[in-house]
Amino acid sequence: MINKLIFNEKGLIPAVVQDCKTNKVLTLCYMDKEALEKTIKEGKVYVFRRSKNRVMLKGETSGNVQIVKEVLVDCTDNSLLFKVEQKTAACHKGYFTCYYREIDKSGNEKIVEKRIFDPKDVYRK
Repeated sequence: MINKLIFNEKGLIPAVVQDCKTNKVLTLCYMDKEALEKTIKEGKVYVFRRSKNRVMLKGETSGNVQIVKEVLVDCTDNSLLFKVEQKTAACHKGYFTCYYREIDKSGNEKIVEKRIFDPKDVYRK
């Protein structure tokens, strides 16, 4: 099936990651073939971090890994959906989901999720 997927000109495919218990969308990431193969083989989400130009285990730094429960492919073979069991939180800013802000009809931003951890405590350099 992996060979049937359509990766973009940079060799990447978008992947939506969704919590299997709450159905909340946790994040949108990109995978190359290596990240996808490791994800399927190990049952943990691996991503291609464009900012670091390498494959990384999601939660490699924080310990907040994502355990794969289901992998779905869209009808045109060019995006993926992973249903996962999220350990602690998915967001680098300390929220369960990366989609923790809402924009109202006036265009104002409001935080609608509770912060689970302080990123300063997790991502010390």
